[in-house]
Amino acid sequence: MDGFDIHDPRFRRLVLPNAPLVKLGEGYAWLEGPVWFADHNCLLVSDLPNNRILRWSESGGVSVFREPSNFANGHARDRQGRLLGCSHRGRCVSRTELDGSITVLADRFEGRRLNSPNDIICASDGAIWFTDPHYGINTDYEGGKQEPELPPTLYRLDPRDGSLRVMADDFAGPNGLCFSPDERLLYVSESGPQFAPDPAQHIRVFDVADGGTRLSGGRVFHTVAPGFADGFRCDEDGNIWSSAADGVHCIAPDGTLLGRVEVPSTVSNVAFGGRNRARLFICASYTLFAIYTNTRGAVRP
Repeated sequence: MDGFDIHDPRFRRLVLPNAPLVKLGEGYAWLEGPVWFADHNCLLVSDLPNNRILRWSESGGVSVFREPSNFANGHARDRQGRLLGCSHRGRCVSRTELDGSITVLADRFEGRRLNSPNDIICASDGAIWFTDPHYGINTDYEGGKQEPELPPTLYRLDPRDGSLRVMADDFAGPNGLCFSPDERLLYVSESGPQFAPDPAQHIRVFDVADGGTRLSGGRVFHTVAPGFADGFRCDEDGNIWSSAADGVHCIAPDGTLLGRVEVPSTVSNVAFGGRNRARLFICASYTLFAIYTNTRGAVRP
């Protein structure tokens, strides 16, 4: 199949041989944090080093949604449909209210500043989970050099009382994350130290228990190559669609590589959206792509 690399026969039913990879825009610095707004029929995505958030729609193409963005990276929506965001420059997690104002939800843990919140998701109970590596404050390219005050950590934020809880702190560089469709599993990318010559890079999987308040396990689920898993999303069958250096890798719930969507530049993150959540939006370095699939993005309870 042109445009696809089949590793397992199961991949054939997930892709469409007559659905091409479409370029939606190009000329950006480094795209990240895609999130779909079905009620507005648009995608928001961070043009991170350019300090702005872009908006794409079928009718309007690409426009600027917010500039400056405080060097926003990852995005998600909460249970009320509000935009959640990670800021490198602000070293915080924020929420854009329905009136357009911005509320900082978390910028410190036990009195010390967060590092550079990277990626973010919202659970069905409203809890906000995010990763906080050092990447965004290691260089001036993505927000400005600053000194880290905390180790790289995975957090859970309860917006009802503002409490912030460490869920895992045995990462060198926690990055992308997503739940399985039933929220019994949490996948988190370990990207390793940014400047290490040979960092350990893989996707880990945790068991979620006690009503979404406790993690256990954390075994290595899959190692993406070439490159590494930065951001990823889960489809309705529990397959992981992950960024890689040579495209988007589709990984079965058992950890088997099913196949690859070929993309001409390094992929940083993806998001399902569009009609029936069946279109995969792909952040590939300086270019935004999309492709229709034969699956749908997961909708959690």
